[in-house]
Amino acid sequence: MKKFVAKHLKYPPKALKAKAEGTVIVRYTLNYTGKVTDVKVKKGIGHGCDEEAMRVVKLMKFTVPQSSKKKVRIHQDVNIHFKLPKPKPAPKPKPKPVPMGKTIITYTQTGSVSGKVVQKKPEDGNTEGSYGYTIEW
Repeated sequence: MKKFVAKHLKYPPKALKAKAEGTVIVRYTLNYTGKVTDVKVKKGIGHGCDEEAMRVVKLMKFTVPQSSKKKVRIHQDVNIHFKLPKPKPAPKPKPKPVPMGKTIITYTQTGSVSGKVVQKKPEDGNTEGSYGYTIEW
């Protein structure tokens, strides 16, 4: 029954705006076929929640065991809980882009490497801009 109610229950917009929460107690009657025939609110919270709880209870259908072929009505109460949905977390701010400009990269080597590192500088002697390096094995 909880899954059925959770699937079909819609929080009324009026209740969302008023931030209304609480439990609506609904009394319903089942006829001998398992159909809900009479629905009344015993305790309500207003703001459209009472009507929504009644609507959902009217959608329910039950299987009633047939014992000795008697046609019996059953009265039951159900608690329908209205709880405000949790607010969605604010989106994380996007990181600021790194400004274009001079970038200095430092490489540090630890341990041993079998090979020789040769750094190539620009031919014109200008140290600004890009450079490359090769590793000889």
